Amino acid sequence: MITKEQVMQRLETVLVPGVMRSPLKMNLLQDIKISDHKVEITLTSAAIHPDAQEWLKQKIEEAVKQVDGVRETSVNFTDGKPKDSNKIDRMIAVMSGKGGVGKSLVTALLAASLARLGKEVGVLDGDITGPSIPKVFGLSRGRPSGSDSGLLPVLSRSGVEIMSINLLLEHEDDAVIWRGPLIGKVIQQFWEDVLWGKLDYLLIDLPPGTADAPLTVMQSLPLSGVVIVFSPQELAAMVVKKAVKMANAMHIPILGLVENMSYFEVPGGKRRLELFGKSKVQEMVTMTGVSHLVRIPVDPELARLCDEGRIEQYQNDEFDQFARGLTDFLSPKSN
Repeated sequence: MITKEQVMQRLETVLVPGVMRSPLKMNLLQDIKISDHKVEITLTSAAIHPDAQEWLKQKIEEAVKQVDGVRETSVNFTDGKPKDSNKIDRMIAVMSGKGGVGKSLVTALLAASLARLGKEVGVLDGDITGPSIPKVFGLSRGRPSGSDSGLLPVLSRSGVEIMSINLLLEHEDDAVIWRGPLIGKVIQQFWEDVLWGKLDYLLIDLPPGTADAPLTVMQSLPLSGVVIVFSPQELAAMVVKKAVKMANAMHIPILGLVENMSYFEVPGGKRRLELFGKSKVQEMVTMTGVSHLVRIPVDPELARLCDEGRIEQYQNDEFDQFARGLTDFLSPKSN
């Protein structure tokens, strides 16, 4: 007897062109009908180019016919929109009060750590005018595929789905000179018109500050919470309080704190130098009441891997523990 479980196992062996995840992981499957020795499969066409649909149809039919007892297989596509197929368990925004504190770096490190934990992860680069996510992941030459109904994200080396305005520009150094409302609209489109499929976590790299774009995200996206990034400088600590107050005003939980460039560890010894001033961690804990935190050092190796687009190769035990703590806090789903 042919079962749906057998058919779905075969579907897992087929990868969707452009994103290299199965139709099940992209949540394209609409229905499976089994009658005698015939299997009928219905998929949504959301963001799948017609040429890719034909390729998928052929590969799926070949794969399913390998199930014992299957003599005939048909694959049909129905119209659909990406937002109807997206199934994202948890959304975390990474924000800061000002630029230059390493918010995108933290987003990328968190994505890599979660992927190492076996989670399905995506990154929505909401920093439209200063996107750096594709660069640190080594995706400067990547281009999203898709159709009239939407786009497919680009996959990183470790399997992180990524969408950024820089993936759509002709040159990575082209300037995006847009006003706030348009930036907010693009972030909304990255949420609704990109086929993310099934994800455990979607991380949103917010632009710095508390203006239109962060407000759009907090008002329109179902956030599980935010991670706030700051650096030890007195100015950065002062400005990040604005981000904290914004999150509180929007009733968005603060899940964790990250102090970047916190210290420099002298080679060959256990001595730590606080190059940019005394740590503000305790001050932030007192202000927010959030004790889940991590300090990231000034590390030339991390800087080098970012420049080379290989941030996924960087490992920091303390940061991995921080990521694991977030998963523990958010499981079961807290929002």
